[in-house]
Amino acid sequence: MPDELWFTRCPVPTATGVAADRGRLAEEFAPDGITVRSLQDLPPDGRLAGAHFTHELPGLFREGGNVPALWARSRGEPTRLIALTWIEERQAVLVREDSPVDSPAALAGLRLAVPRHPIAIDFWRAMALHGHAGALSLAGLTLADAELVEVPGSPDGQWEGELAALRDGRVDAVYVKGALAVEAARRYGARVAVDLDAAPDRRARVNNGTPRPVTVHQRLLDEHPDLVARFLAVLLESADWARGHPAELARILGAETGAGPEGVAGAYRAAATADGLGLDLSEERLALLERQQRFLSAHGFLPAPVDVRAWADPEPLRRAHALLTT
Repeated sequence: MPDELWFTRCPVPTATGVAADRGRLAEEFAPDGITVRSLQDLPPDGRLAGAHFTHELPGLFREGGNVPALWARSRGEPTRLIALTWIEERQAVLVREDSPVDSPAALAGLRLAVPRHPIAIDFWRAMALHGHAGALSLAGLTLADAELVEVPGSPDGQWEGELAALRDGRVDAVYVKGALAVEAARRYGARVAVDLDAAPDRRARVNNGTPRPVTVHQRLLDEHPDLVARFLAVLLESADWARGHPAELARILGAETGAGPEGVAGAYRAAATADGLGLDLSEERLALLERQQRFLSAHGFLPAPVDVRAWADPEPLRRAHALLTT
């Protein structure tokens, strides 16, 4: 039996974040003498910090963006996909307030911001490319119908480099998503030209967080499948709790994302977010993740293709549901 387990999550709505805030993970494993620790509590330049992206830590559960998760798997890290969530996160393409652009078709020929960050897997760049591609697809267009303009990512915060380029006239449109983007758009005087969340077809919103995977190292799954099932059971219970506690969920989302009430309210609808926290490995979500995998492979983000179906293991989630019904 290990004496510690690790978890990591992105600064977005996650069942892991809800469970951690409520103290449920520590409570579940304390009777076994297992300490549950978060990578987010460690120094950002520490020895284990990179495990959020590489998943090289065997005792780690990760709930976060699918770009690093797919990248780690494609590099040969023996991880398994054990659940997926789908949370609408206010994905949009922004333009300047005085821009006439107000539809996907109007993006044709425009300069679209594509950030570049000096990191091992540039998920920001991947997000922008797929976000713009999704918006263009609503008008039957592709990335080839617009001009992609590289923008240096800013260390000052999410979307800052792209929105500064928009303000200064170096680009015509910027893809954003999430609570901090709502606040940043207001600061820069940008407005929504394309609301991806309003598109009836979910395929237009496939991106880093949609769907969002929960992954675990194969070694932990092989050696302690019971611990993996119990961890997932806590996440399932926490997602169910969120449905009945919208005010508390909003507080947790603010703490997790770093956004204020305005940003949280503007990015997440309480009922839909709580429902989206629910874990599954449904055919729909697996197919949507396969769509993301194909996009990332086509644009050079993955060293090798990932067979999503072979990566997925439904048994831990099945066992987790069984634990909650006994």
